[in-house]
Amino acid sequence: MKAPSLLGRVRVVLSRTSHPGNIGGAARAMKTMGLGQLVLVAPHEFPSEIATARASGATDVLASARVVDTLEVALEGTVFAAAMTARRRELSLPMQWSREAADTVAGYAAQGDVALVFGNETSGLSNEELALCQLPVMIPTNPDYSSLNLAAAVQILCYEMRLRLSASAPAPDGLAAPASFEEVEGFYGHLESAMIRSGFHDPSNPRRLMARIRRLFGRIRLEREEVGILRGILSALDRKVD
Repeated sequence: MKAPSLLGRVRVVLSRTSHPGNIGGAARAMKTMGLGQLVLVAPHEFPSEIATARASGATDVLASARVVDTLEVALEGTVFAAAMTARRRELSLPMQWSREAADTVAGYAAQGDVALVFGNETSGLSNEELALCQLPVMIPTNPDYSSLNLAAAVQILCYEMRLRLSASAPAPDGLAAPASFEEVEGFYGHLESAMIRSGFHDPSNPRRLMARIRRLFGRIRLEREEVGILRGILSALDRKVD
């Protein structure tokens, strides 16, 4: 019996989509490449007859789509998230081009659910949303005309993922379990609380401290055991402060 494809672990997340036609177009792009997990973060309009028409038969992807209020909820249960961006951001993690990024994401798909995150058609992802993901990704478009339709961007990334994950593959040897989204966010919350309690961090004058810390730890892509160690250190320091 053939094992299921790792493509089933890839979720496409569309944040604050303004036009329902792009949701339908994204669903069509996903189905042609064998992806089925669609998560919509606060869409302007869904469900929609326009989305259904643009899906061109990929109505099963639309029917099973989850609608959530925040990107944090959309990323629950993932071990890695790649965020599509049209420009480089200050204090963001090191960027990868889409083809290289697909290799990175595929490696994590062997260990759990992963996410491809796309922002609003006009404004893209906010800096706060980008900070929730481990890898900023750019598509190498024509610099003189870089405007790329949302559904087209989804198609490109889904195609790249299909090239790498259409056949099942065992988890690579020697890789420790990556920390889940919830574990990493729990660590950041614990660290921020500890810094406030110690007097090191003044939330009324943040100086972009947490953004810099996210960038620092994001570069090393924390493992589950490492998060446990770090939180154990913080708990010991908390007891000293008390």
